[in-house]
Amino acid sequence: MTAQTTASDAAIEPRQVPLARRALAELLGTALLVTVVVGSGIMAVRLSPHDVGLQLLENSTATVFGLAVLILIFGPVSGAHFNPVVTAADCVLQDRPLRDLAVYAPAQIAGAIGGAVLANLMFDLSAVTASRHDRAETHLWLGEVVATMGLIVLIFSLVRTERTALAAPAVGAYIGAAYWFTSSTSFANPAVTIGRAFSDTFAGIAPASVPGFVIAQLAGTAIGAVLVLIFYPAKVHVRR
Repeated sequence: MTAQTTASDAAIEPRQVPLARRALAELLGTALLVTVVVGSGIMAVRLSPHDVGLQLLENSTATVFGLAVLILIFGPVSGAHFNPVVTAADCVLQDRPLRDLAVYAPAQIAGAIGGAVLANLMFDLSAVTASRHDRAETHLWLGEVVATMGLIVLIFSLVRTERTALAAPAVGAYIGAAYWFTSSTSFANPAVTIGRAFSDTFAGIAPASVPGFVIAQLAGTAIGAVLVLIFYPAKVHVRR
């Protein structure tokens, strides 16, 4: 979910890593992210079957910590995007080659699907179960616009002010907060959205609801990118 330059001041910039290795990192990182989201959702329902608020707390807490750890692991290799819209924004705002998007996006989507399957299997469910959790409502789409916009602004404000060492805790904290302040519980990621359609569990989304969420996420990305260009038109050196 972070931008390509948001590794914690790694000695090797991700662009210098072979593309195949970066793609593998994106595939595995996105898979583990979806495993965390879906798996913790399943566990939350089993532990707190009668309290939806507590289920969301358990699910969001696991996601915060899991995402931060995954950024630390994979950031120096691929930038730890785990998200096609972050990769797309990185290509536009940071002048990265479009081939990164062409390679990263399929890897991220494949990883997300694999992560949902893994979570299902770990909890003794069928490998693939199409979700029946309908989320096709206008207010949820608005929530996705807001969630994705905020994510893009956060990531690239860190990049353009050279504070990328804060990416892991900052992005984890934002996603955790957005679980609660957005109506959609902050998917903010087309790959993760697609992956979650493969699990008929707490974190799932009905396949018919996926297009609306993805369109909203693309809109949020565009708005976020414009805001980044307004507030941070060039790299800003921050005194430490």
